[in-house]
Amino acid sequence: MPGFREVQYYLAGIWLLIKLDPRGFRFLDISDRGVNRSFWAIIWCLPPTGITWLTLRNGYLRSMPPEADVGFTFYFRLGLIELSSWIVPLIFAGLLLFALRMGERFAPVIVSVNWLSVPLAYINGLLLALVFFMPGSIDIVRLLLLVNALAQIFALARVLRMICHGQVLTVGGLTLALMVPPMIVSEYLFNFLGVSPG
Repeated sequence: MPGFREVQYYLAGIWLLIKLDPRGFRFLDISDRGVNRSFWAIIWCLPPTGITWLTLRNGYLRSMPPEADVGFTFYFRLGLIELSSWIVPLIFAGLLLFALRMGERFAPVIVSVNWLSVPLAYINGLLLALVFFMPGSIDIVRLLLLVNALAQIFALARVLRMICHGQVLTVGGLTLALMVPPMIVSEYLFNFLGVSPG
């Protein structure tokens, strides 16, 4: 598992790419080993994911009778949804890139998207944590979550612009492929698995 210093190194590369600085590629390992190691980002995102799950648990219990409780099955289902939100967008991005005969750019997309998820997950987690400590801040948190979502789209598009050498249509298609399908699939799974926060 990559240590803190190594993750910092990768995030420095992502930050340079967001600033449209090609030196960012020097910080990213896009070899087969680097692609595989980038999925450790899922483990690095577990702390903020835990906060998200607690928020979903509270919302779910509010929609249930007072004596209701959740157990392992509830969290297992959330885990399946979380895993799908990592895998589904990469599948769609891969299909698009190979359809466009740009398969060589799939590795940098995987590495960049995985490591970009880490700081965004922590920002989300911190915002949701505010709801626990300041229950009256829910309206402000919702606004900040929207701002964070917009920042995520902006950052992703900038990184993809560097990977795709500024090809606007490809960047737009990839951004949509990475953002829209996981939202649809997650919404469906929340309802299908019966863990919708109501």
